[in-house]
Amino acid sequence: MRENPDQALELTSDLVPLFVITNGRGLPPEHEYSHTTLVTAQEGAPARALSPEAREVMDLVSDGFLSVAEVAGHTHLPLGIVRILLARMEDDGLIFVRPPTPRAELPDRELLQAVIDGLHASLKTPYGA
Repeated sequence: MRENPDQALELTSDLVPLFVITNGRGLPPEHEYSHTTLVTAQEGAPARALSPEAREVMDLVSDGFLSVAEVAGHTHLPLGIVRILLARMEDDGLIFVRPPTPRAELPDRELLQAVIDGLHASLKTPYGA
């Protein structure tokens, strides 16, 4: 129990800023950013008053693409908070989001062998020559 019942409860500084940064907003389902999703500043993004966190993100991504994880690392904000902030910024037309580059798939070995066999047959060269 508290010694003084009239004393207001004090929220820790760790909780309040994160809630304020996101305006209590959650991540919309259409904005599923992975760690490797790339973001950059939109050309001709409207110059207007931004929150300090959004301004920091804009400064970071104005020179080129950064991954969501890199933005979180540079801003020292949790990844979830950065995702929500980026979703709001994308909705406002401030940033351009590019999905991560998919991993390269290994070519089908049988297909490659068929191509090699076809080339050898059309050129009438023996294997290994």
